[in-house]
Amino acid sequence: MKLPPRWVRRIVFWPLPLLIFFLYVTTVPLLLIAALILSYRLPGKWRALRLLGLATCYLFVEVVVTVAALGLWLASGFGWKLSSEAFVSAHYRLLRWALRLLVYTGSRLFSLNIEQDGMALPTDSGDGTSSDAPLIVLSRHAGPADSFLLLHEVMSWEGRRPRIVAKAALQLDPVFDILLNRLPNRFIMQNPTPGSDTTSSIAELASGMTNQGAFVIFPEGGNFTEGRRTRAIERLRSDGHEEAARRAESMTHVLAPRPAGTLAAIDACPAADVVFVAHTGLDQIFTVSDLWASLPEDKTLHLAWRVVPASEIPTDSAERMDWLFRAWERIDRWIDEQRERE
Repeated sequence: MKLPPRWVRRIVFWPLPLLIFFLYVTTVPLLLIAALILSYRLPGKWRALRLLGLATCYLFVEVVVTVAALGLWLASGFGWKLSSEAFVSAHYRLLRWALRLLVYTGSRLFSLNIEQDGMALPTDSGDGTSSDAPLIVLSRHAGPADSFLLLHEVMSWEGRRPRIVAKAALQLDPVFDILLNRLPNRFIMQNPTPGSDTTSSIAELASGMTNQGAFVIFPEGGNFTEGRRTRAIERLRSDGHEEAARRAESMTHVLAPRPAGTLAAIDACPAADVVFVAHTGLDQIFTVSDLWASLPEDKTLHLAWRVVPASEIPTDSAERMDWLFRAWERIDRWIDEQRERE
């Protein structure tokens, strides 16, 4: 899908949260009554009312971020000093606030419990001190909910500042479009056009990170579905990577990782520790209908973090690809183990 130019998004999409907010305010009594009636007649724990609460929180965040971003743009001299440290910090604080509120509200409405399964956090060097290394965070991708939670978690690691590789389509949402384009992030097309150099763009983003940096990328390239899994295996076979295709077939919960972007990031920031992220619990929430079906249930999100120091990362390209595949195979087995316990 080709995105509208940025000036079109500014005119059409950026004012939308304010317009929807005014419409919402004028109709909220009717919406509340309808949600109460539906919740009474439907099974579960106030399903429609909880969904309305989540939508209200999201709309509130959209409005606050849009207005705050406009205020920051004006205060910076109509964008003149937006790239200065003071305004970059202000945008990170705004992003941290938005994620904290969304995660808190979603956790309450979902009765979501987050369990970390004994893995050391990247801020723990083993002696109780914080890691001074930049981080490259490699996470499985299984729905939009996991992305919010992952960014929220990363920003809680001693004030880390994430640098995110995300799908270009996310720019249709004003919050992502405004905040992430003002910070060091990269939006990439899911199917890049010929001539586009996505790998170089990723390497540029990862280079120059300090100990505050946390480069976040999803090596699978998209959410897990059986169709994508099948296509990924077929693509590996058609490219002559029979062994990789065989290994991809053995993984039933994750897609085969695409190594190009990950390896480019590691090469661009060789001092960075790598953090592998495994999670399960919100895997099936991709659409509003999935969210609707999930609302009556208590949820437990299982998280595991495995930190690999820069000194332990293979230097040979083939060894790195094998290392990345082995990490994803471990994540796949870990998901199996978690589901067997449920």
